[in-house]
Amino acid sequence: MLELVVFSTLNGVLYGMLLFLLASGLTLIFSMMGVLNFAHASFYMLGAYFGFQLSQWLGFWVALIAAPILVGLIGAGVERWGLRLVHKHGHVAELLFTFGLAFVIEEMVQMIWGKLPVDYRVPPLLDFSAFTLFGTTYPAFRMFMLLISVAIFLVLLVILTRSRIGLVIQAALSHPNMVAMLGHNVPRVFMLVFGVGSGLAAIAGVIAGPALVTQPSMAHVLGPILFVVVVFGGLGSLPGAFIASLMIGLIQTFAIAVNYSLGDLLSLLGMARPMQGALSDLWQVTVAQIGPVVPYLMLVLILIFRPTGLMGTRDT
Repeated sequence: MLELVVFSTLNGVLYGMLLFLLASGLTLIFSMMGVLNFAHASFYMLGAYFGFQLSQWLGFWVALIAAPILVGLIGAGVERWGLRLVHKHGHVAELLFTFGLAFVIEEMVQMIWGKLPVDYRVPPLLDFSAFTLFGTTYPAFRMFMLLISVAIFLVLLVILTRSRIGLVIQAALSHPNMVAMLGHNVPRVFMLVFGVGSGLAAIAGVIAGPALVTQPSMAHVLGPILFVVVVFGGLGSLPGAFIASLMIGLIQTFAIAVNYSLGDLLSLLGMARPMQGALSDLWQVTVAQIGPVVPYLMLVLILIFRPTGLMGTRDT
C-alpha cells in the first residue's frame, strides 16, 4: 500500500507539472488576449516532433533548447500574421481560427512524419534508474522531467513577479491602454507572450515525448484535459492553473492506480453485493475505469458551484 502511495504521488506530481507547463502558457494568452487557444496542445505536439527530429540530427540536449525556440517563433508568427488580423472580427473568429489551426498542424505532422508513432527514445545519459524503492525502480528520466518542470515554474514565477518585463506583462493584462500610453508596444508584448506560451508547451512536448508516445493524436489526448485545468483553476489565474494541475494530476493518477470497485468495498465491509437489477453492473465498475472521467466531473462541479474557478476572477 505504501508503495502505491509513493509511486502514485511521484507520477501524479510529474503529470501535474507537465499539465502546468501547458496550462501556464494558455492561461497567460487568455489573460492578455481573451482567447482560448484551441491549437495550444498542437504546439505541444510540435515540440515533441521537433525534439525527435533535432535529437536525430544534433542530439537530445540541443533539441531541448532549439525545439522550444523554433515552436515559440512559430507561435509568435501565428499571433502576428494570424490572430492579430482575425482579432477585429471578434472572439468567435479567433476561436475558429485556432480550431482550424489545430487541424492544419496535425495534417502537416502526418504529412512529414507519418501517422504511426515515431521512435523518440530517452537519451542514453538519462537511461538508468534514479532509485529503487520497495523493489521497484524509478527511471531517472522521469525525475529529470520533474526537475525541469519545477525549474521552469520557479523561473516563470520570478520573471512575472520580480523582473521589469514581468511587471509590464502583468500591467498589460489588466490595463493595456495605460501601458501603451507609457510608451510600451502592447501588440509586441502580446506577440511575445503568445510565443513564450507556445514555447512552454513545446518544452513539455520535448521532455514528455521520450516517456510518452509521440504520435499525431497526442494533442487530442492532452488537449481536453488542458482546458479542464485552465477552467478549474480559474481563467487567467496562473496560481490557479498550478493548483489545478497538481490536483488533477494527483487525483487522476491515484484513481487509475486503484483497481477496486464499490462491490469490493461492500464485500470488505461484510455486506452483500446486489447481483441483480438494472444497475447491477455498476457495482463491478472499478475506480481505475472511471479515472479518466474524474477531471470532467470536477469541471462540471466547479462550473455549477464556482463558475470563476478556484482562483479566477473572470466568468467562464
